Amino acid sequence: MMPTLATLAPRSYLFVPGDRPERFDKACGAGADAVIVDLEDAVAPGAKSSARQHLLAWLDGAGRTAATPLYVRINAAGSSWFEADLALCRHAGVAGIVLPKAEQVADLQAVAAAGARTILPLVESALGLWNALALCQVPQVERLVFGSIDFAADLSLRESRESLLHARSQLVLAARVAGIGTPVDGVTLAIDDAALVHSDTVHARGLGFGAKLCIHPKQVAAVHAALLPTPEELAWAQRVQAAFHCGGGAAVAVDGKMVDGPVLLLAQKLLVESTRRGGFET
Repeated sequence: MMPTLATLAPRSYLFVPGDRPERFDKACGAGADAVIVDLEDAVAPGAKSSARQHLLAWLDGAGRTAATPLYVRINAAGSSWFEADLALCRHAGVAGIVLPKAEQVADLQAVAAAGARTILPLVESALGLWNALALCQVPQVERLVFGSIDFAADLSLRESRESLLHARSQLVLAARVAGIGTPVDGVTLAIDDAALVHSDTVHARGLGFGAKLCIHPKQVAAVHAALLPTPEELAWAQRVQAAFHCGGGAAVAVDGKMVDGPVLLLAQKLLVESTRRGGFET
């Protein structure tokens, strides 16, 4: 079946600190496909309650008109702030909940029972990765998110593409087996290095990731460009689709290689992605 625009999930999720309400509207207008208001790592313990109040006031405010989907990273299950944060799940302005330190199905079920429409489990520990498939199978789970920095720390790894290759591949595998969306890759800490952000995103895309967390608006454009079909990929997809059309749906040769149904599906996905994003970028 030909993929549709509606089936394409966000490419970028931009964090904004929960205790900086003056940035909420700016974040929603920064061009990211989704925004995550962070009540966890970005907010000091003494400011948790006020950050929650700031967010609720902004969600209820008449001036909020942004159409950008808004997610909330609440504090981890077992923390003293978890129960109060769960009250946000039911708010009509919250598209979903990002659950940090996601490790146990019971914790996701508690978030779902509180009214969350969608859940993004943040896998950032060995136990979270071990239970990734079970986490994916909670009905409200939309896609997994890789907390690469915390994951490396939990396993005492020196964070690198090589050291995290297995973990990234396992998340992609678990998501595919469970039939949910492609995972979201972790942050790149460099704010002013667009080339590194682009390179990191290309690497993640090559492993099967479909989105990336951003910690600054400057990173969004590089992420989007890296997730677009390249001109070469788009031209190949157009040739594949044209060849299948001329061949009446039978396997055909394109560029000297035999291609069949699964290859056509990949080509169609590339074409739909390019259409949704307004063409390709170089």
